[in-house]
Amino acid sequence: MGSRGHNRYHWQSHNVKQSGVDDMVLLTKINEDAIVENLKKRYLDDFIFTYIGPVLISVNPFKQMPYFGDRVVEMYQGAAQYENPPHIYALADNMYRNMMIDRENQCVIISGESGAGKTVAAKYIMSYISRVSGGGPRVQHVKDIILQSNPLLEAFGNAKTVRNNNSSRFGKYFEIQFSSGGEPDGGKISNFLLEKSRVVMRNPGERSFHIFYQLIEGASGEQKSILGITSLDYYSYLNQSGSYKVDDINDKSDFQETMHAMDVIGIKGEDRTFVLQIVAGVLHLGNISFKEAGNYAAVESEEFLAFPGFLLGIDQMRLKEKLTSRKMDGRWGGKSESIDVTLNVEQACFTRDALSKALHARIFDYLVESINKAMVKDHQELNIGVLDIYGFEIFQKNGFEQFCINFVNEKLQQIFIELTLKAEQEEYVQEGIKWTPIEYFNNKIVCDLIESKVNPPGIMSILDDVCATMHAKGEGADQTMLQKLCVQTNSHEHFNSWNQGFIIHHYAGKVSYDADGFCERNRDVLFNDLIELMQSSEIAFIRALFPENLNADKKGRPTTAGSKIKKQANDLVSTLMKCTPHYIRCIKPNETKKPKDWEESRVKHQVEYLGLKENIRVRRAGYAYRRVFRKFLNRYAILTKESWPTWRGDEKQGVMHLLRSVNMDQDQYQLGRSKVFIKAPESLFLLEETRERKFDGYARAIQRAWRKYLARKKYVQMREEASDLLLNKKERRKHSLNRNFVGDYLGMDDRPELRQFLVKREKIDFADKITKYDRRFKLPQPSIKQTINLILTPKFVYLVGREKVKQGPEKGMVKEVLKRKIEVDKILAVSMSPMQDDFLILHEQEYDSLLECVFKTEFISLLARHFEEKTQRKLPLKFSNTLDLKLKKEGWGPWSAGGSRQVHFIQGQGDVAVLRPSNKMLQVSVGPGLPKNSRPTKKGISQARSYSSRTHHHTPTRAAPGPPGSMISRMNSQYNNQRTPYGNQPHPFLPPTASQLKDRAGSQHQPNTDCLKVPEPGAAGSVQMRKFTLFSHFKRAGRPKPAPKPKPQVPQCRALYAYDAQDTDELSFNADDVIDIIKEDASGWWTGRLRGKQGLFPNNYVTKI
Repeated sequence: MGSRGHNRYHWQSHNVKQSGVDDMVLLTKINEDAIVENLKKRYLDDFIFTYIGPVLISVNPFKQMPYFGDRVVEMYQGAAQYENPPHIYALADNMYRNMMIDRENQCVIISGESGAGKTVAAKYIMSYISRVSGGGPRVQHVKDIILQSNPLLEAFGNAKTVRNNNSSRFGKYFEIQFSSGGEPDGGKISNFLLEKSRVVMRNPGERSFHIFYQLIEGASGEQKSILGITSLDYYSYLNQSGSYKVDDINDKSDFQETMHAMDVIGIKGEDRTFVLQIVAGVLHLGNISFKEAGNYAAVESEEFLAFPGFLLGIDQMRLKEKLTSRKMDGRWGGKSESIDVTLNVEQACFTRDALSKALHARIFDYLVESINKAMVKDHQELNIGVLDIYGFEIFQKNGFEQFCINFVNEKLQQIFIELTLKAEQEEYVQEGIKWTPIEYFNNKIVCDLIESKVNPPGIMSILDDVCATMHAKGEGADQTMLQKLCVQTNSHEHFNSWNQGFIIHHYAGKVSYDADGFCERNRDVLFNDLIELMQSSEIAFIRALFPENLNADKKGRPTTAGSKIKKQANDLVSTLMKCTPHYIRCIKPNETKKPKDWEESRVKHQVEYLGLKENIRVRRAGYAYRRVFRKFLNRYAILTKESWPTWRGDEKQGVMHLLRSVNMDQDQYQLGRSKVFIKAPESLFLLEETRERKFDGYARAIQRAWRKYLARKKYVQMREEASDLLLNKKERRKHSLNRNFVGDYLGMDDRPELRQFLVKREKIDFADKITKYDRRFKLPQPSIKQTINLILTPKFVYLVGREKVKQGPEKGMVKEVLKRKIEVDKILAVSMSPMQDDFLILHEQEYDSLLECVFKTEFISLLARHFEEKTQRKLPLKFSNTLDLKLKKEGWGPWSAGGSRQVHFIQGQGDVAVLRPSNKMLQVSVGPGLPKNSRPTKKGISQARSYSSRTHHHTPTRAAPGPPGSMISRMNSQYNNQRTPYGNQPHPFLPPTASQLKDRAGSQHQPNTDCLKVPEPGAAGSVQMRKFTLFSHFKRAGRPKPAPKPKPQVPQCRALYAYDAQDTDELSFNADDVIDIIKEDASGWWTGRLRGKQGLFPNNYVTKI
């Protein structure tokens, strides 16, 4: 995990100046001014995220930032927090990984005032988790619901306020539930206190919920006709605040997104229609107005009753009756009776608005329930909670809703204080860690002022008492509440009263609350008459929204809105306290909602009330990481043999053992009574990186074994397919049937001089040194190394030789040249003899090529496959004792005809082909091979497996590199002996032969027919050792010894050339270094020890001593 190497890219890492500090724990001065200045620098340079240790500070940029794409997701996935610049993805990844590592539930608490960017932050967290977690169709369905729930709930629960164009007017705690493997397979939403009063009234310059504007702007012509939709200013509920449009919101396209979200969540088409009917019905209800008729209310224009009645499926006369009268229950002499009371205009308006608010609130609850049903999970395993709740807010007029919203924010601030300031300091004391206490403001005193039940009772308790004695709507109840508040709480240091309400000194500042309507909104009563009315609807969907049993006896006080939000807030706190919390503190830089606009005083105020200075001081003096000993041991047990799989001694000693194993400085950690405390994140990253390396090593070993297994299966299949091409047509060599196919025998990855002739990134299927014969059946000149390279790709056959440069600055140098390039689909046929020789002729339109290739079966099988892929027909294979060879046309004129030659094969003796060239014919004699009907056996694969099981080191998958400054010579018998059937690496590379080494020493080696011998299995070590005796002159450089040197306990070899390690598990050495040989491998990579270090090295760079 972690960094992905040189190609990792980041938006803050290229041509960008350093802006402030990423983590404010590193600030030189710790005061509000320094914090604000650092945030300002970063904000103006478009760096909106900053850390205080693990806490993320996010400043709202009021524009779309460029660093939230797939590329950035990939960069933060699995990376440690400080590997990359601060980002919300780092926090989200940390949450997800901690959940998987510790098997503990996580939560993120996003706090800040209205318009600070909390909802957007929550969206990015859910989006990131959805991207990085795996899963099948069910998981993908849950991910879609998680992402689509946002636009749906925002449509019905968000609105434009004077402080925020997309303000959440409800609270939401979204639990994303995971399987034990980390796939999101369920979820649950808990919603809090929808501000339903916004449906019927709001402050000037604000809007109602987005869905009303979306419906009017985005509905089709047919929908508008059915729902009675006209212009925005037609509806009384919408035209009262004079705000219809929002600059950065497109209501028309958002409507389509809302409808799509309903579809994804699983709301049926018919039910979607009913939801829109209710939304339109609420708008039409608002247009019903009342006039005074003899001190009573009467509907001013009854034509406005028609559309609400039609859309809600109720009788319009019954609707009129319930809006203007109410059934009251009374008791006289132990008997109860009901009487109809006619309402006045004010009461009728209140009843109409109560019905409208109830309809919208119940539709909202229905949508939340639908989302939860679509994600329901039978049992809980792991979860991540995302809290997106309304921010602290202060308006010109603050009512009951603002009081509840600010109370919930007080509770969230209390959690932050409890866990980051109070609990952390108390933990140091309990664990015996040296600590100097840091003072901070604890807002528990404000929470108690609002929610305390007794001694003295809090504001909510007093409000509930007043509501319990209310019998009708009126200003009297609000005044009674104010009087009681003055008596009970006036002496409280965070409370003041004023003529129209009261003032609370919240953690974020003083807020003046207008008491008008407090009691009525707290009662939150929907009269039985209205419930009966909706239960009489013809539409079953609407009836289901009002399931109350009106005949049941009511006992005790009715639940008030205040008591409900208090219970929800406390339940939320207890849920959050059971999780491992993470924090995002959102800051709003201005009130203009414009980018790059920075209001110093506003930001400083937020920095003060969010307690960032105290947070930095505690973090700076404290420890970034703490873990119970047992969990620490479980996490890092793999670091040492003594601790894996379980530390058996004292846990504290085990922790000390692990910390010493990574050489961590003693000033970087302290051991408490039950926990280990680590100071700097970098020290933790050291542990994590060491752990990752250990796991990576084991994972590579498993992958290597699996790949070997697959490769063996593949090679067996390839071998059988190749053998079928020659079955009953050609005799086989003794050891060719069961050998493994390797493909690249040249190590093309390390041969740029050969790759230069290939198409860029062209796949190489076969590469080997072969012999090519000219028209006189002679080999090329000895100075040109006697051999050429045969390379096969899916499209071409390349023949690459070497020639001396005849002119220019490189005159006299020997360089690679492209002898021939043949398109695979232009090959006409391939001819071979029926004997065991290695000759083959490639027939092409222009002229033919006579080649001698030891691994002809492998080459022809691959060539046949590519030929069939290109031409959709089989490659013609011809077998005959006499083969015709068409020559290349040379020169001009009538005497320039290419002509032809013949190759004649006769029965001889031995496995080595004997060549007798004459004028126009080449005679090849070779002894009998295996019968033509011979097939591969399973022996080869089992041998390879048994060999592999005995090998305790791991060889690289790349080929061993060729020695510097030379090409590998023509294969002789020793060279062939290296090509054993045991070689099971994808790209083995062959060691230099005696003939090569002689050539390097300056002797001229003439062509030798020994090159045609068949490879012998298992002779890589012994034969090579005998043939390298000609290098005895290297033995002069022995170590100084006072006495005769005893025979070494292990075999040794001497380096012929210097070699620089290409990977961490390889040895570097200089020429003449003596290396102890621990293990020899047919792949070409041996294991050795030099200067106390053990590793791999290429055997063609050394000679055995």
